[in-house]
Amino acid sequence: MIILKSRREIDIMREANQIVAETHAYLSENIKPGISTAEIDQLADEFIRNKGAVPSFKGYQGFPASVCISINEEVVHGIPAEHRYLEDGDVVSIDIGTFYEGFNGDAARTHAVGSISDNASKLLKVTEESLLKGIEKAVIGNRLFDISHAVQEYVEKNGFSVVRDYVGHGIGRDMHEDPQIPNFGPAGKGPKLKEGMTLAIEPMVNIGSYEVETLEDEWTVVTKDRSLSAHFEHTIAVTKDGVEILSKL
Repeated sequence: MIILKSRREIDIMREANQIVAETHAYLSENIKPGISTAEIDQLADEFIRNKGAVPSFKGYQGFPASVCISINEEVVHGIPAEHRYLEDGDVVSIDIGTFYEGFNGDAARTHAVGSISDNASKLLKVTEESLLKGIEKAVIGNRLFDISHAVQEYVEKNGFSVVRDYVGHGIGRDMHEDPQIPNFGPAGKGPKLKEGMTLAIEPMVNIGSYEVETLEDEWTVVTKDRSLSAHFEHTIAVTKDGVEILSKL
């Protein structure tokens, strides 16, 4: 069941997502070669709690950290570790969730660590742009798969592939609500978009094949061919005045 949010509920979700956006901005200043993913996780945890929120991911279905940190071929759900250090040329995806005043915020960004290859730079650019292409379709009267199709079309036009095993989602009092939002599919299908829908749209894009697998830690998802992957996500609200990106700083 898709839960429509009131204007007041969207106001609270905006606050939750602004904390996510501020955390991303803070962490971006610390993304550099030599920092450990555990240190990034600790910085995020302290920042979120100092803002009066709590990290949504901490303990979620058993996840052991406050944020997900995925490096290079890791697509999503990477577990921060004291022995994992960022290196020059890496790309690192950070997925952040907050719980504030009864509602969740959620957004992800992929960062360049030092100097990265031209192809990696293109991957990051195309993935973020595909997110914006999908968001443009999140207006009253469109269909859910209009978002999905816009993402897939833009990614594949640029020579990359969209992950199919993991999808975006509705969000609100629960981190994951209906509907699921694939990053591929035919336009004109799926539920009609209505005022009050709040959605987390999150393209995961690979340089190589779209196929993925989960490592032995039962969390970290990697590309099957070990090609680079990028992940960008925003939480948005469908309003009568158009789409609002709640997690934009």
